[in-house]
Amino acid sequence: MEFKKMHGCGNDYIYFDCTKNDFPGGAEGEKQAAIKLSDRHFGIGGDGIIIIKKGKTAQFEMVMYNADGSRSQMCGNGIRCVGKFVYDTGYTKDFENPREFTVESMGAVKILTVVKGNPGDKETWLTVDMGKPILEAQKIPVKAEAIPGGEKNKVIMHPLTIQGNEYKITCVSMGNPHAVVFINKKPEDFDVCGVGPLFENNDFFPERTNTEFAYVEDRHTIWMRVWERGTGETLACGTGTCATVVAAILNGFVDAGETITVHLLGGDLKIKWSGHEEDSVFMTGPAENVFTGEVSL
Repeated sequence: MEFKKMHGCGNDYIYFDCTKNDFPGGAEGEKQAAIKLSDRHFGIGGDGIIIIKKGKTAQFEMVMYNADGSRSQMCGNGIRCVGKFVYDTGYTKDFENPREFTVESMGAVKILTVVKGNPGDKETWLTVDMGKPILEAQKIPVKAEAIPGGEKNKVIMHPLTIQGNEYKITCVSMGNPHAVVFINKKPEDFDVCGVGPLFENNDFFPERTNTEFAYVEDRHTIWMRVWERGTGETLACGTGTCATVVAAILNGFVDAGETITVHLLGGDLKIKWSGHEEDSVFMTGPAENVFTGEVSL
């Protein structure tokens, strides 16, 4: 079966075009393929697989699996690569605006716009309307009964003890749950791989969580590393970057309505949010082809 390896800021996935034919083995086949092919020693290697289908409520659908075979609702870097894929293959050429189209994932529809690049370029830049952030405890979800004020309260600088150390977390969902931890230095030496799994599997998060460790350099610049549930540390996380900027605005660390540059291990993303809960978060960043090939499933 043909595949394409792509990445957004180093967040790499294996992409399959199933707009014309179903993936072999249905959902179970997709899950097993994610586990097998994501392995960086015995497989193709990646943070998971993404299957591109015709959309039901949007023009295209993204079906995403983490490296451990679990489904994920959304991936900001992954959806940009889906956008590049369908743009490069000419699937949008007959649209009223070939550079703007919609992609759904687990019912959530996102609007993508190609802002730099032409079909076939190695790298393409896209802006994604990531939708409005979810801030209510129950909807993120976190353990709502542990939040002062109840399930509709925001989780801002909430203390959480991990192995005897207290961390202040701000929780945001961008279609998947995120716990943002602000630290007082650049996270290059932070023990993400040691602490990240403890956050992911803490019973405060009923559906596990992604965790971002972020340092605010100035009013327009953040440095960040991320531990993703079901995958481990990745070089970038689009939804996590959006969640981090939302959290920084909620805490007054950066300015609402401004474009914030977030430095990740794999590159930079540009995020903008008005600060109003009913408004979308906009993410701009690159998507890049790595290689194509065929694999037996």
